[in-house]
Amino acid sequence: MTTTPRLHLGVDIGTSSCKVVVVDHTGAVITTAVREYPLFADRHGWSEQNPDDWWAATDACITEVTAQLPDRGDEIVAIGLSGQMHGLVALDDTGTVIRRAILWNDQRCEAECVAITDTVGGPDVVLGATANRLITGFTAGKVAWLRDHEPEIFARTHRILNPKDYLRWRMNGRFVTEVSEASGTGLFDVANRTWSPVMLAAVGVRESMLPEVVESPEPTGTLLPDIARAWNLREDVQVYGGGGDAVVQTASMGIARPGDIGVTLGTAGIVAAVSQSCPDNVTGAVQVSCYNQPGYWHVMGVSLSAAGGLQWLADVLHQLPGAQDVSFTELIDLAKKVPVGADGLLFLPYLAGERSPHYAPSASGAMVGLTRMHGLGHLVRAVIEGALLNMRQILESFTELGIPCDRIIASGGATRDGFWLQTMADVFDTEVVTMTGSSEGGAYGAAIVSGVGCGTWDSFDDAYGHLQVSSRHLPGPTEATRYTRIFEGYRNLFGHFTDVFSDIDIARKT
Repeated sequence: MTTTPRLHLGVDIGTSSCKVVVVDHTGAVITTAVREYPLFADRHGWSEQNPDDWWAATDACITEVTAQLPDRGDEIVAIGLSGQMHGLVALDDTGTVIRRAILWNDQRCEAECVAITDTVGGPDVVLGATANRLITGFTAGKVAWLRDHEPEIFARTHRILNPKDYLRWRMNGRFVTEVSEASGTGLFDVANRTWSPVMLAAVGVRESMLPEVVESPEPTGTLLPDIARAWNLREDVQVYGGGGDAVVQTASMGIARPGDIGVTLGTAGIVAAVSQSCPDNVTGAVQVSCYNQPGYWHVMGVSLSAAGGLQWLADVLHQLPGAQDVSFTELIDLAKKVPVGADGLLFLPYLAGERSPHYAPSASGAMVGLTRMHGLGHLVRAVIEGALLNMRQILESFTELGIPCDRIIASGGATRDGFWLQTMADVFDTEVVTMTGSSEGGAYGAAIVSGVGCGTWDSFDDAYGHLQVSSRHLPGPTEATRYTRIFEGYRNLFGHFTDVFSDIDIARKT
């Protein structure tokens, strides 16, 4: 590890905001900036954003952090990129965005995913070609939807990028992605770390429409001169591959040994582990990606609504007159007054459909066991518990693959609150720790990857050496026993509701 003062920018394009962090050569966070932008949901199951909003937020964040470091601009040597995975950004032959981006949590392409799967010969062929089942979250189904429903726009589509790689195009004019992001397109041979000819043919995409693929720590070009000047950075600052947020978040936590499981609590919930070989994902129960460390693979299950469920509840409450100032802290304080199990109230957190532990794009959320005795505190506690019980089911699928769990390393915005962390320890009946830097999410992971790429750290192990446990939560024996009993009933609820979800979906579409 170098002892020369060096700074690294990590940029993360999340679902709700852009975050930029500046990390020094010791791994310490020097400063941060955040900018929000809107999300558009014109129809049920749709989720879109304007890529120009991402760029404006990134520009504002980087301008802010460099202004805070007026005497240290020359120390910034690398930029790493992270962002929400799977989104479809369509560009014409001039590199101009030609429609709003379709995001990871958009569910409109279920029929296209089924058709692509049938075209290639069934789910087993898809799993063999990509190491994953083809799900609505992946980019491939979105491309097929564009082809089938907006053929004029598809005909004009010259390039296809994911969100963070659109930033790269704006920063340095390069059409490049890296292996972790490519893994989430449904068009990538994850085992062999290359585009899949079988899947490209089935979707009708030429390889020339897709970006060049590099390993995450590889350099991808320096900033354009006018961008460097606008941000008060040197023109030789290199932009590195980075990583898709769900994967690079694991790097930010230092997940490197068997027994460590990463759990990220953001809008979505992610359970993740690292493997030195590409797992044989025969059931498609988990999502396998190339890891940001070359020669490694990343295994995860993604629940589409985790802390996002509490955000939804807060948003609903804020519609009431005079309720605009209700904070998450106040809501959680109400939940603390309610016993474990919320007096029998259970929440199914399928507010945006579900990807894992059940692949169910048409599923919807539900409160089960609601009675007149239940108040707002019960609702809040049930939403938090429901998200975590759902993620415990994901961890069960890891166990079936032979992946051990001795300790959970937690990250994500919700983990700033000790109630979420302690409840997680109790629900999982496992020690939960947080690590220095992990609360900064994908932006921190992207900065670390760029630091390895530019030689600030000799290796990922060298980079992980600076991470320290910042909090520790042990399961309470009484609470853990109670949650284990609740879980035995909770895990059966989805099966009871499958016909209900189908009936609701039919009614919605009529």
